[in-house]
Amino acid sequence: MTVSRFQATDLRCEYLARPLGIDERSPRLGWTIESEGDGARQTAYRVRVATAPEFLAADGADLWDSGRTDSSQTRHIVYGGSPLQSRQYCYWNVEVWDSEGNSSVSDAEYWSMGLLDAGDWETDWIAADPAIFARDSKATPGDRTKPATPACFRKVFTVPSGVRRATLYASARGIFEFTLGGVGICDDLFAPEWTDYRKRIQYRTYDVTAWLREGPNVLSAMLGDGWWSGYVGWQETRGRYGFRTSLAAQLELELDSGERIVVASDDSWRCNTGPVLASDFMMGETYDARRENKGADQHGYNDDGWLPAAVVDPPEAPLVAQRNEPVRITETIHPVSVKAVGKDKYLFDLGQNISGWVRIRVRAPSGTRLKLRHGERLDNDGNLYTENLRRAKARDVYICNGKSEEIWEPRFTFHGFQYFEIDGLPTEPTADTAIGCVVHSALPHAGCFECAHPGVNRLWLNGLWSQRDNFLTVPTDCPQRDERLGWTGDAEVFMRTASYNMDVAAFFTKWMTDIADAQTPEGIFPDTAPRLPEDEGNFVGLDGLGGGAGWADAGVIIPHTMWRVYGDTRIVERHWKSMTAWLDYLERTNPRGIRENELGNNYGDWLCIPSDTSFRTHSPMKNLLATAFWADDAAKMAEMAHALGYREDAARFEAMFEVVRDAFQKEFYSGDGRLTVETQTAYLLALAMNLLPEDVRARAAEHLVENIRKLDWHLSTGFIGIRFLNPILTDYGYADVAYKLLLQDDYPSWLYPVKHGATTIWERWNGWTEEDGFFNPHMNSFNHYSLGSIGEWLFRHVGGIETDPDHPGFRQFVLKPWPDSRLGHAKTRYRSIHGEIRSEWRIEGGRLHWTVRIPPNTSARVFIPADPGTRPNADGHPLPGDLPREGRHIVIRAEPGTHTFESTWSGF
Repeated sequence: MTVSRFQATDLRCEYLARPLGIDERSPRLGWTIESEGDGARQTAYRVRVATAPEFLAADGADLWDSGRTDSSQTRHIVYGGSPLQSRQYCYWNVEVWDSEGNSSVSDAEYWSMGLLDAGDWETDWIAADPAIFARDSKATPGDRTKPATPACFRKVFTVPSGVRRATLYASARGIFEFTLGGVGICDDLFAPEWTDYRKRIQYRTYDVTAWLREGPNVLSAMLGDGWWSGYVGWQETRGRYGFRTSLAAQLELELDSGERIVVASDDSWRCNTGPVLASDFMMGETYDARRENKGADQHGYNDDGWLPAAVVDPPEAPLVAQRNEPVRITETIHPVSVKAVGKDKYLFDLGQNISGWVRIRVRAPSGTRLKLRHGERLDNDGNLYTENLRRAKARDVYICNGKSEEIWEPRFTFHGFQYFEIDGLPTEPTADTAIGCVVHSALPHAGCFECAHPGVNRLWLNGLWSQRDNFLTVPTDCPQRDERLGWTGDAEVFMRTASYNMDVAAFFTKWMTDIADAQTPEGIFPDTAPRLPEDEGNFVGLDGLGGGAGWADAGVIIPHTMWRVYGDTRIVERHWKSMTAWLDYLERTNPRGIRENELGNNYGDWLCIPSDTSFRTHSPMKNLLATAFWADDAAKMAEMAHALGYREDAARFEAMFEVVRDAFQKEFYSGDGRLTVETQTAYLLALAMNLLPEDVRARAAEHLVENIRKLDWHLSTGFIGIRFLNPILTDYGYADVAYKLLLQDDYPSWLYPVKHGATTIWERWNGWTEEDGFFNPHMNSFNHYSLGSIGEWLFRHVGGIETDPDHPGFRQFVLKPWPDSRLGHAKTRYRSIHGEIRSEWRIEGGRLHWTVRIPPNTSARVFIPADPGTRPNADGHPLPGDLPREGRHIVIRAEPGTHTFESTWSGF
């Protein structure tokens, strides 16, 4: 075997590329092997870490040299060198060896350490002097009903010669935007993002060396309400965590001489109001360009009219580094149409439902007021539909200064919309007058799916867009109305789909900390995270958002999924006590083995058909669902305990699973594979979570199919059941039914919204119907990813890319497609943490043509679809006739490389 161009690429530290300011003292390193040859395998590695890149070049790793380590491992390599220090830059590379003894050294990468100890912070926390609002008739400090006017801050300082590096560490109770010398220091938005500010507050680290100039410089900041004091959730109040926003900034200059100069926030900073009169995530932003403090971000500006910043008490919560990708503008979209809807009023259509805002370009007289409204749909008369926004106004206002062409976009708000209206345009808009800016956490894309059916392609794309639009610092339920909370049930149902679409490892690592922060002393996991202050004690307020079946269980499901998809055991270890406390609570409060003592909400199979949207009611179906999740939690805990070597815990949770399964069967199983609750979701949970005797599972699957047949081959599941529907049907031999449901396009179905112009996943099956029009606007989002969990099935079963049950993390994986000629072909790609996996099949004249790519340093069990009695070809050669067969598939093991298979395939 000859391996060419064998090397390590895509070097990552804690899942991130070149992260700055991390506070993980034992960071994990990883890379991907690339090779142009087949069968490529890493046999050894050597990691070198140094304080300077030249040391690496000279083979002088002064922080850590792992030495040659005989191992094929490429991920989760724990740093094992000298203790890491605050502010330290760590340059690293990796040398890898292939199976022939050839080696190559990667390009150098780096990460930096943040401020690891509280004593490293030399700043004061500062806020605006209240006098700046009192003297400004247009400004307000904000209260329970009014958004605050964002305060502006500036600090003049002198930079000596010989600056080697300049680093800004910044945090806020609120959200900030910094400029240095009038230039934005980065593309990040809404920093330092959302946490439970009573438990931890994030800080960000920026390398600002390039923006410094020798001599006088100006560091400026604007501070918005954000989650700290703005509207969050659906209650009509602001200031969940506090009302007065505040800022901490520490700019450190490292000189060639070794000296360190600190420019820290204190009362020498100056503050004033500015052009942003009000800004709130839900209400929108008002910007008066006539009030711009021109030149305030430059040296020489006269700030005599500004006041000294006020020093305020620091937070009691610790400052921690943000460990996930930042929120950014990831795409801009030009409208596909625009029409006049009144005098100086125009309605724009982006052709895509997004989260973000509108960037406008205009020439108009001073004082011209442009009013922007946003909505997801149009009503029956073709007007902007906004009733489903509830109390969220989602209105932006821009007041022109009239001096030249003006380009503006909001800073501290975002909206969910496809359509927007601009009122006040003095001239007819051009192609560049307004564009949509797509805003979300900038996660790397991981997978894609494409077939010959346009509706199915749009369905997958709708799920991806709803993920993009809702993965904004936390996985929210919707980006448009007055809610936007991190609902745990929605996220756990969608997480496998999410992990196929995008690299969500760092994102869910951060959010799992939010979930753990929200756990009560009794062990109850929340239904939303981060937790809001009203949810103290037994989750009172906001209807008691804690302990909900299928929602609170995310506290176990998310670490388990992280382990299965990314091979991450650290997240399991760090949250083991929290997960155990949750299982302790369930066992303590449900002595019968039936989960019926729900402290908080029991949502059941949320928005199933017919739907039950009551929160605190109980029914046989809700108890069945809750008990199933308890059993599944125990099974997952036992599985993870075995992986960690926790033998006693593994035995305990295996026994707990058996107790709950026995109770489940006594309560809900009536014989002959039937359940006492005859719903699709009841059968799906019983089958997916291994709750029925083995000899009756096939009969239970028959009953499930009979239920679907009685509904004229339609689904009736809600948020919980929908994830399991097509996978269970396929696994139990009913792939034809799964495809029938996929391709159904009348109500209710996945393709019904697609047929009626949906560009994202709707919250409910009947969000809009031909018969009834719009559903009640009280709860009717058109951008809500939960029902889009069909994406998991498209990757796992149509494309066939799946984790190996015995080997987490895609080092060894499964390729097992279930092709159907109604799709014509399917092309599925997934960039796992070990490289890109491809599965592309097409059906022509009863023959299946299937091409796969297995990344270097991995292997796969390949299940080749083939009619009984036929022999497939592999890479142009007939396979032996004695290979093992599982149902409709012949099973082989394949090594890294590209492989082609041909077989006779008549379908299902």
